[in-house]
Amino acid sequence: MKKYCIDLSVKEVRHINDKYVLLILTDSQPLPEMLPGQFVEVRVDDSPQTFLRRPISINDVDYHNNELHLLVACIGDGTRRLGRLLPGDTLNVMLPLGNGFTLPAENSKRHLLVGGGVGVAPLLYLGRKIREMGAEPTFLLGARSAGDLLLLDNFRALGRVFITTEDGTEGERGFVTDHSLWSSEQFDLISTCGPKPMMAAVSRKAQNIGTECEVSLENKMACGLGACLCCVEKTNDRGNICICTEGPVINSKRLTW
Repeated sequence: MKKYCIDLSVKEVRHINDKYVLLILTDSQPLPEMLPGQFVEVRVDDSPQTFLRRPISINDVDYHNNELHLLVACIGDGTRRLGRLLPGDTLNVMLPLGNGFTLPAENSKRHLLVGGGVGVAPLLYLGRKIREMGAEPTFLLGARSAGDLLLLDNFRALGRVFITTEDGTEGERGFVTDHSLWSSEQFDLISTCGPKPMMAAVSRKAQNIGTECEVSLENKMACGLGACLCCVEKTNDRGNICICTEGPVINSKRLTW
């Protein structure tokens, strides 16, 4: 897939809470094709401490309104600078990068999308694509507390949403792997993104029930093109691979977890 380095215009900045912002970007030209699970590398201007681009998952793409949505956790100098952008500002991005999630086969209707924290970001666009293909996605979203759950209305517009929180303030108490959904339903494919321990636990759960599972790894990615070797991950079949070019989505069976 062809890659682009383009200046996008900030159309809107939605402050979800004190940590997360949703950047809505647009362009005078039609946005290029992007797949669920791919990511962008964002150049952060006016931040002396931010020398490298920041990798951010593609949260959603609205081709009708020519919009790219990026969900940003403002936790460092670079991402906090992104959170201070204003409508009309310009953001330089490289896109689309990496390989995305496997979309369901024609006869597959049961697709479970499991996310935790900001890892829910790429699952929204995946859910939208699944819905467009005539299937209904099922979302299982986890967080520490109810206030940490993100974009619930957006997910509920696309499919069923099940929730776990560690403190029990919303949904079932515990981790995503503790939810009763695992014992009440079966799925053809599981896609997950979030903290590595969570994804490893989901992968083990999927293996135990005999369901294929894809994970979206969040390794450090300085270049996004396989040159810097920051994102190397060890696999069972090919040794070390660059997640930015051969991932970030990868079948969990290939990993040495």
